[in-house]
Amino acid sequence: MKSNTIRKVAIVGYNRIPFARANTAYSNVGNKEMMIAAFNGLIDKYNLKGKLLGEVAGGAVIKHTYDNNLIRESVMQTSLDPATPACDLQQACDTGIESAIYIANKIALGQIDSGIAGGVDSISDMPIAVSEKLRKILLEARQAKSLGGKIKTFLKLRPKDLSPLVPRNEESQTGLSMGGHTEITAKYYKISREEQDEFALKSHLNMAKAYDEGFFDDMITPFNGLEKDNNLRRDSTIEKLAKLKPAFDKVNGTLTAGNSTPLTDGASCILLASEEWAKEQGLPILAYITFAEIAAIEYVKNQQNLLLAPLFAASRMLEKAELNLQDFDYYEIHEAFAAQTLATLKIWESPELSAEIGLKKPLGAIDRNKLNVKGSSLAAAHPFAATGGRIIGVMAKLLNEKGSGKGLISICAAGGQGVTMIIEK
Repeated sequence: MKSNTIRKVAIVGYNRIPFARANTAYSNVGNKEMMIAAFNGLIDKYNLKGKLLGEVAGGAVIKHTYDNNLIRESVMQTSLDPATPACDLQQACDTGIESAIYIANKIALGQIDSGIAGGVDSISDMPIAVSEKLRKILLEARQAKSLGGKIKTFLKLRPKDLSPLVPRNEESQTGLSMGGHTEITAKYYKISREEQDEFALKSHLNMAKAYDEGFFDDMITPFNGLEKDNNLRRDSTIEKLAKLKPAFDKVNGTLTAGNSTPLTDGASCILLASEEWAKEQGLPILAYITFAEIAAIEYVKNQQNLLLAPLFAASRMLEKAELNLQDFDYYEIHEAFAAQTLATLKIWESPELSAEIGLKKPLGAIDRNKLNVKGSSLAAAHPFAATGGRIIGVMAKLLNEKGSGKGLISICAAGGQGVTMIIEK
């Protein structure tokens, strides 16, 4: 094959385990167990046992030190050919979709014929660190030549040095949590509490309907006693959501536990391939990944911007694809918070807001009946690195069932970054 030949990249499979709110169904398992379960479900579903794939890529946002080779170690404990290489990637909440882009690019360039992209995160099994002083003393004691030297080193410790350090869900440059930033976003763009609650309710209702219709039956492998996402609230109502107290700005806030994603455990993966490989294996071509774009945005001075980088990714991607925002049959926008998704839609629709944030032009309004039609992160919840695989899988199945069309995916991430993708059938 000529090196300048770009091949089409097919999505041929998907699988995930149910997502679980932190410290519930998966409180006694970690990243590796969940990732292996998601991989095994995919392997069983698509007859990959013993197969040598081109590569497996994925990662976790929150990892123990012993998870440093997480994806390769997970692959080695599945029934894939153990010669299948693997690597860890990490880009906050974009980890899953960036892993898919990594594998897709290798397939497109002819470097590999098939691969799996995945992601996993466990908040329940969160690593706990020791204080910096205790860490340094432990290292110093390890270097001591005698028992007396070790004891002398440990005598430097004070009770406060023994306090554990739990990872904090905040931006290091601002000291604000993602929810804290999004509170600023909601106020800045005038996104009301009522709008947020209505948007969250629709996510739950759409996902409940999708479960009832059997949409997720072939997408999810039961794990650890859980068969469905346990964050889904079938009985949610506007009245119940309205009673919830603000979660971040306790006095004047509009973000609540009901219109924000909770801390979550879970894993997902997708199977990508060239058309030739898929046909040789007798696997269906569900859809194709055709375009993707990454962007970043300044959010330290402009703290309302943290989760708005996909605005720029979408604008650049659509220009390259020579498409308009309205040219899509489905839209999947990650619902980290209702406010962030609604702000994205509002900026797209407003010439003034688009110009203010620095876009060349407003992309315009979309048909909201085509948005997150099977529910999204507010209902399913959000295990950081696993969300990309969930969303790509849903979009591929939607387009495959329709038989044709285009879908746009948008995922925001910590660090003021975001990824967009176009999937076509």
